[in-house]
Amino acid sequence: MIYEQISKNKRNSVLLCILFIIFVVFLGWVFGRVTSFGPAGIILALFIAILWTFGSYYYSDRIVLAISRARPVEKQEYPHLFNAVEGLSIAAGIPMPRVYVIEDSAPNAFATGRNPEHAVVCVTTGLLEKMDRLELEGVIAHELSHVKDYDILFASLVAVMVGIVALLSDWILRSFLWGGGRRRKEEGGGQAAAILLVVGVVLAVLAPIVAQLVRLAISRKRELLADASGAMITRYPKGLADALRKLDADTEPLEAANKATAHMYIVNPLKEHGGIVNKLFSTHPPIEERIKALEAM
Repeated sequence: MIYEQISKNKRNSVLLCILFIIFVVFLGWVFGRVTSFGPAGIILALFIAILWTFGSYYYSDRIVLAISRARPVEKQEYPHLFNAVEGLSIAAGIPMPRVYVIEDSAPNAFATGRNPEHAVVCVTTGLLEKMDRLELEGVIAHELSHVKDYDILFASLVAVMVGIVALLSDWILRSFLWGGGRRRKEEGGGQAAAILLVVGVVLAVLAPIVAQLVRLAISRKRELLADASGAMITRYPKGLADALRKLDADTEPLEAANKATAHMYIVNPLKEHGGIVNKLFSTHPPIEERIKALEAM
């Protein structure tokens, strides 16, 4: 059952990425049709997005740790934490990541780093205080699954596509403001050209929203995949399920977290609950859905 869940989440993630790529290519085609940039504009947008994401990929871990006010810890300070990370890293077949701690009573955790050789697992002191051994191992296994499955790289690739969509959309709108749409009409094409221009404007407005929704959907699938993979590492899904219940029941927001880093944590640290809009734009699947999937394993 665990393997089926993992395979299903992987398929869903890949399918969303393929649809995302098709959407980006289509938007690029529309961009070339309604502006005078043509293929050169798409290449430029791709170059800028990749360059921006390249920097984020290599330096995001340092930035996130600094923003979160996390500090490195040694084994003698938190031996039970080190033992859990070390043992589960061996079980997962990856090098032991560096261990950081955030001094905050709100329980939470995240992993960062561009690959298993440059990874960090970070937990709050609240997590260490409020979780028993099996629950802590469930949380650590979840985070190690993110490392093992190269979720940071996966997120970076999705960010490239989101960046391309944002740039193309902005350029399409600017082209209309600068008279690009009017020039396309004057070049001919009649009714078909006019329809294409309308489509271009609509896409330019809606594309960034659609891209963001797809990115969030992919993020939610990766969280479900990390839950399943983590349960496979510990061979005890109940440990993570119980930990998620505790995390959901805790109402204290994490002071070190913000909108830019919230997606990295095992649960939303900003404690935004309820509402269709919040669920739609959430980076995490509902806790009850995650618990139900774990209990079915």
